[in-house]
Amino acid sequence: MARYLNGLQQLLADENGTRGLMQDATQTHTNGKRWTLDYPELGTGPLPITPYLSSEYFEQEREKIFARTWLCTGKRAEEIPLMGDYLMLNVEVGKTSILLIRGKDGLVRGFHNVCKHRGNRLAWDERGSCGARLTCRFHGWTYEPDGRLVGVPEEDMFFDFDKRDYGLSPVATEVWEGFIFINLDPNPPETLHEYLGEVGDLLRGYSFDRLPVSWSYTAEQKCNWRILRDSQLEFYHGKSLHQRFAGSVMINKQQPSCHVLDAKLFRRHSMMSFYGDRRNTRRTPMELLVAQFGTSLKTFPSMRDMDRWPLGVNPTRSKQWFFDIYYIFPNFHMVILSPFLFVTHTMWPETVSRSTWNARGYFPRPATAAESVTREYNKCLARDVWLEDGSTLENTQRGIETGILTQYPVQDQELLIRH
Repeated sequence: MARYLNGLQQLLADENGTRGLMQDATQTHTNGKRWTLDYPELGTGPLPITPYLSSEYFEQEREKIFARTWLCTGKRAEEIPLMGDYLMLNVEVGKTSILLIRGKDGLVRGFHNVCKHRGNRLAWDERGSCGARLTCRFHGWTYEPDGRLVGVPEEDMFFDFDKRDYGLSPVATEVWEGFIFINLDPNPPETLHEYLGEVGDLLRGYSFDRLPVSWSYTAEQKCNWRILRDSQLEFYHGKSLHQRFAGSVMINKQQPSCHVLDAKLFRRHSMMSFYGDRRNTRRTPMELLVAQFGTSLKTFPSMRDMDRWPLGVNPTRSKQWFFDIYYIFPNFHMVILSPFLFVTHTMWPETVSRSTWNARGYFPRPATAAESVTREYNKCLARDVWLEDGSTLENTQRGIETGILTQYPVQDQELLIRH
């Protein structure tokens, strides 16, 4: 106990010392810029409610976006490390089930999870391993991990039959920084690299490969996927909805309404970098103790070596940086809190008023029991923050379904939604 109290006393002293140093440091503020005005083609007027309610609009999104666009699955290639390891992903908006499988050559491929005999699902579990062969439970048709049909019981009883005509139907599949992307168009007009554009350049060199999935939460939401998506495209709600986690950090005393350090809109994707005042960070004794033994969601990274960070992480190199949001259209968000900590959000439409949300945290792999406890603490902290986000979604859906709203105003920090 004495050792604990001495350690805690030292942590509190260090915390106070850090605040003093920060008070003497050159301050970086947000300069009151209106980011929306850099993109006059987007306008500044209210946005319509129709896309959140219209079944006809949803069907157009299904056909013109989700059937033709590179989609991040939210899954990582290291989740299927061995030949024959697979992940099964239900893509309701595409009216299909997708099988992601590691081949004998080490490549990750994607196929429609449909046996070419009578249409049964090949994989029924969310993850597993088929070894060298994938066999349908219905009639025993057998496929290689590369999709080739190699085994048909009583093949001689078929007529004019050639196994080469009945391989699994592929979907375009590529991996970027360990994230598996699919395109339901088997012959997309552009590569994933071309699709990602500037985002790939800005985040090149980030430590994605050294930060494994530490936790994952999935929620079914009775709301349009855009409501879910928009909830993670701004942090205007931070001071109100997330008071316990971020409220004090976002207080900008010189410019109380300004919290955006940088914003960039690309052809499809976008990013926004947010202000955070470290002097206003108030951590409990437990949070300080957790930070001593590992990375914490409430631990700000050292700014001493930020010149070596990837260009897209804290792009303004502000000493009062909180985090960056990267939105990869249409369904994937990354929230980067430091060079060694990030979270992701993957959104999947199901119907015009129902969607699925998967949120994940990526932390350094724990090397000690104390670091494992730290990771568990952060898992609960993230859960509580995301429960706050989730508390608004279905209420928003019910609110717009009343017909009271026909449009809604969008402020400058909601630029990514407008885009």
